[in-house]
Amino acid sequence: MKTILNVIWLVLSGFWLFLGYLAAGLLLCITIIGIPFGIAAFRIGVYALWPFGYTTIERHDAGAPSCVGNVLWLVLAGWWLALGHIVTGLLLCVTIIGIPFGIANFKLIPVSLFPLGREIVPTDRPFASGW
Repeated sequence: MKTILNVIWLVLSGFWLFLGYLAAGLLLCITIIGIPFGIAAFRIGVYALWPFGYTTIERHDAGAPSCVGNVLWLVLAGWWLALGHIVTGLLLCVTIIGIPFGIANFKLIPVSLFPLGREIVPTDRPFASGW
């Protein structure tokens, strides 16, 4: 079932969201300071490409640098990517079939705004909810 949902997701919105994350990652990797943010964009882009069967958990070992990094991320790329999720989610919610995919888009907004200090794990992994 996850594969069917992922294929439909890929066609309806996943590919376009992935391209947005890829563009953000490439732009952020231009400078040496932006490389960690670019890597985060690539990581979340893959998650946005194929989200069903995976979830995000907070890393408990992430501290103040992740907080500062998230503020910088929000200013540099986060709000653009979140806006893409909002627009795509609203467009998908227009049809009855697209409503679950629109909801999945809305669930990706917090990750697109504050990606640092989070880890993407399979949903079938034991203890996927944290420690």
